Amino acid sequence: MRMKRFLHAALAATLFLALGAPAAEPPVAGPAPQAVAAGQDMGLPDSTTRAGEYTGKSEYRIGPQDLLKVSIFMNEELERELRVNATGQISLPLIGVVQAGGKTVLELETEIAEKLGKTYLQNPQVTVFIKEFTSQRVTVEGAVKKAGIYPITGQTSLLQAIALAGGTDSDVADDEAVVVFRTVNGQRMVAKFNLQDVRNGAAADPQIYGDDIVVVNESKAKRGFKRFLQSIPIVNAFVLY
Repeated sequence: MRMKRFLHAALAATLFLALGAPAAEPPVAGPAPQAVAAGQDMGLPDSTTRAGEYTGKSEYRIGPQDLLKVSIFMNEELERELRVNATGQISLPLIGVVQAGGKTVLELETEIAEKLGKTYLQNPQVTVFIKEFTSQRVTVEGAVKKAGIYPITGQTSLLQAIALAGGTDSDVADDEAVVVFRTVNGQRMVAKFNLQDVRNGAAADPQIYGDDIVVVNESKAKRGFKRFLQSIPIVNAFVLY
C-alpha cells in the first residue's frame, strides 16, 4: 500500500508540475510573427514560388543537385533530364558544359538558346523545368523523431515534411498544435495546423516551401507522464496497486 500511495503521489505531483509549466516556444529571431487566421492562406514565401509552377518568371536560383528537364521545341532528340553537379554545371548535346547554378530559369533558358543559336539552330525555343528542388531546405523540429534540416524535392506537404523527420513522437507530440513559420513580403508569419484533421481529410494538407520552419509542439500532459515513467527505477518486478 505504501508503494501504491507513493506512485499515485508522484504521478499527481509530476502531472501538476507539467501542466502548470508554460509551454516551450521555439526561438524566433526578430519581431513577433504575425498569426494567420484559420482557413487563411499564409501566402508564398519570399524565397520561392509554387513548386511545379517554376517558369521563366521565377526568381528561384538553381542550385547543386536540382533536377532539370531541358526541352527544345521541335527537337525532341535534344531533350534531357539533368542533375546539376556540385559545381553548378550541366552538360547538354551540341553545346557541352553550361553553368546552371546561381541562375534563374529564364537566365538559363536564354543562355542555352544563345549558345544553340550561334551555330546549330535558328531561333531555338528552350524550356527549362525544375523537377526537383533539392537546394531548398525545410527545418522540422519539436516533438518529432529526427529533428533537423531536410531538402525539399518537388512538391512537399506538411505531412510529408514531418515524415522526413521520422514522424511525430507519439509519446509527447500534440498533433493539434503544429505550427509553420514563414517569411512573406518581409513579414514573419505563423500558422497553426491540426494534424489529426489533416490526416482524416477534414482539413487540407498545406504545402511547405523552402526556408519554412515546422514545429510540432509537445503535449504537456504527455511530457509529464513520460518523465514520470522514466523516473521509476527498474526493479524487475510488478507492483500491485
